[in-house]
Amino acid sequence: MISELTEAMIVNGVVLATVLATDLGPARKISKIRLLRPVIAAAVIIPFFVDWPATHGTALAVEIAGVAAGLLCGLAASALMGVYRSPTTGKPVSRAGLPYAIFWTALIGARAAFSYGCVHWFTAPLVSWGIAHQISVAALADGLIFLAIAMILVRTVALSVRASRLPALALEPRSAKTAARSGQPGA
Repeated sequence: MISELTEAMIVNGVVLATVLATDLGPARKISKIRLLRPVIAAAVIIPFFVDWPATHGTALAVEIAGVAAGLLCGLAASALMGVYRSPTTGKPVSRAGLPYAIFWTALIGARAAFSYGCVHWFTAPLVSWGIAHQISVAALADGLIFLAIAMILVRTVALSVRASRLPALALEPRSAKTAARSGQPGA
């Protein structure tokens, strides 16, 4: 059995790698598989890493706070990503650059530092706080996992909604080469 710290670091790594690999770049296709990949990742993460979620008390509040923080962070991340129609294909694409990568890396880095700190830096105060508020280590870990999952799912939903709301093209898409020959910009 692996430690909860190892579990947290695995989730952090999966989330960061998935998001950066699928989103970074100037014209990333918004395909069904791109939108389904985070859902599949969440479906894999939950059964392996989430203990039975809390159903009452402060432990439930910690898990709900993780979801709420994930919702806010996911919305902030999606605001750093542009969504537009490709001038060559007319299909929705996204662009995300350095600010997006820094945002995700900082968030995941903060989560990783907190997870590491729970085990190595501030274990005694955290245990005292957990006992005083009846919050188990599992509930705290679940809250962090819910934060990560909510972040990627909100980012995915926002991407899908923004792509579906793009205005239709007035004309068929033209290739960049055709547009250059006519002296007009592509559609």
